[in-house]
Amino acid sequence: MRKKQVILLMTDTTRKDMLGCYNDQMKTPNLDALAADGIKFENTYSCQPVCGPARSALFTGQFPHSNGMYTNSLAMGDNIKTLGQRLTDNGVHCSYIGKYHLDGADYFGLGKAAEGWDPDYWYDMRCYLEELTDEQRIASRKPETSYESWMTEDFTYAHRCVERALRFLENNRDTEFFLTLSLDEPHGPCLCPEPFNHMYDGFKFDYNPNYDDDLTTKPLMQQLWSGEDMQKPGSELNKASDGLSLFLGCNSFADYELGKVIDKINREFPDALVIYTSDHGEMLGNHKLQMKNAACYKEIANVPMIIRGGEKGKTVTSPTSHIDIVPTILDYWDIQLPKVIEGKSMIPMIFDTTIATNETVFTEFGRYEIDHDGFGGLQMMRAATTERFKLVLYLMDTDEFYDLENDPYEVNNLINDTEYREIREALHDRLLQHMNETRDPMRGYQWAVRPWRTDKKETWINDGYTRQRENEEYEPRQLDYDTGLPMDQAIRLKTTNDVKA
Repeated sequence: MRKKQVILLMTDTTRKDMLGCYNDQMKTPNLDALAADGIKFENTYSCQPVCGPARSALFTGQFPHSNGMYTNSLAMGDNIKTLGQRLTDNGVHCSYIGKYHLDGADYFGLGKAAEGWDPDYWYDMRCYLEELTDEQRIASRKPETSYESWMTEDFTYAHRCVERALRFLENNRDTEFFLTLSLDEPHGPCLCPEPFNHMYDGFKFDYNPNYDDDLTTKPLMQQLWSGEDMQKPGSELNKASDGLSLFLGCNSFADYELGKVIDKINREFPDALVIYTSDHGEMLGNHKLQMKNAACYKEIANVPMIIRGGEKGKTVTSPTSHIDIVPTILDYWDIQLPKVIEGKSMIPMIFDTTIATNETVFTEFGRYEIDHDGFGGLQMMRAATTERFKLVLYLMDTDEFYDLENDPYEVNNLINDTEYREIREALHDRLLQHMNETRDPMRGYQWAVRPWRTDKKETWINDGYTRQRENEEYEPRQLDYDTGLPMDQAIRLKTTNDVKA
């Protein structure tokens, strides 16, 4: 019987238009070939466009508000299980090589294998740094190192991760396994050797109208985030620079390194299910913004995704989400989906791309990082996206609504346009339902009673329901507050025996 084997390939901070299969100006031949041999997804969304929270959803199948990692540098709950833990408990050999960012530590990690992953191959960023001298560590964090004559590919984190992944594949030909190879590249400091370090010198992206988005109809937070760039013309924000060249060069370098693994998979593991994605993107001056933060713009939230192992040479435009990766892989191994999983299996779609996994996908934001407030602090955001429309709610700010067919660059905020009232409010109801279904701890009347939504009643009661957690694979059934006995239903109208004053 054929062994089932799954390889998840990841890069960090790769926009969708940084792959040649989405934008022919980019040089990523290995991932492009993977897409040509599989399925390219046009509308895959990150669950939160920040490293740790994005990965938490991707590896648990639960949204950041459910698994507890709503920001960088915050660990998930003890009762949250990753895909590696679940698969290991079902007899699948699991190995994680590369950036992890799920242990609540600093950017580099703890240097030791997390539960469920083979310690013989574990190699987070702290493991890499501990191989270096102090001088090399400092050099490894400087973009300028890319131009030093001594700096070659074997110094980079990507290269060393790939070497381990190749060794894992060599040693596990006849085992059922799940391998994650998670590069930090092209995330800064963007280390890459020749010829990649100068590959994009003089390059700039094609102009589009959102470089000149004046943000006047957008949330105040975006205007503050933009800072002095709000006053700059788009031509000044979209221009060639050494920083952009190195970032894109490092992205092509990551493709080169991944190509070694893809080549081995093609030759020796042709039946493996292969998934490629990135945790989030980068604004790069679009909408006069840099980096990523509390927004759901395509540049940071609409990530690349490729899956090979089902239909070939297909493109899917219906919405998909990182939240669907865990249930997809569990379903691939015929493992019953736990009740706490909040996504859907894409297996039917992978083998028949006419089947849509979702009508709507969801993205959120809590805060960027708890270690410092240099990225705006608390910014509560919830978003719902369909193939054509996008609604973004900011609990303490102006909301957004976009018609992606007529405004693909998300410039014209239609939140107060009465012509879209019916569509907008239906999507709003769907988002509120999602917050209830996933027990979003931040749900409340404030999300429902928006300035543009006149039919919602102001009440402090949020639907009047008790919604308890069901994680019965790894913890006992929760108890009913009124009886102390195991709950009959997890979702039920709230009643209590509290003594009233």
